[in-house]
Amino acid sequence: MQDEALLQQLNGDIDIAQQLLELAEQEFQALSDRDLAKLEGILSQTQPLLALLGQHGGLRSQWLSEQGLSSDRAGLQQLAAKTPLGPRILEQADSLETALNACRAANERNGRLIRANRAAVGSMLEILQGSNATPDLYDNRGGTAKTTQQRPLSQA
Repeated sequence: MQDEALLQQLNGDIDIAQQLLELAEQEFQALSDRDLAKLEGILSQTQPLLALLGQHGGLRSQWLSEQGLSSDRAGLQQLAAKTPLGPRILEQADSLETALNACRAANERNGRLIRANRAAVGSMLEILQGSNATPDLYDNRGGTAKTTQQRPLSQA
């Protein structure tokens, strides 16, 4: 891989990361709306992009290793010091890292929404199934009182 090819690959990966960020925003909206069909479509678009990012990252790591450099930021900086395109390579690497961090933050936000939705659905199912996990109820003095007998919703 030549320096120009590395720069082009970084630019392409920035575009991919921006697409992933847009998909994460769409995923958040679909999760909020509980639109499973839209979620499936988003997932089918997301997975190839993630695979491509992983493949490109692996190629960059391999190329740096072949150059006798570490496959981390320090290795990239050493490579950049040897080429006139070095400042642009580092700038694009920083842009890619920023874009990937934004994707990671959006993914974590979506994960929190998924966990909250899962907990809400689980609570609803427990109520509908009449499980033993009953919520605390208030007694006539305003204190909390646990019910000792659980009744299914159909008998409530």
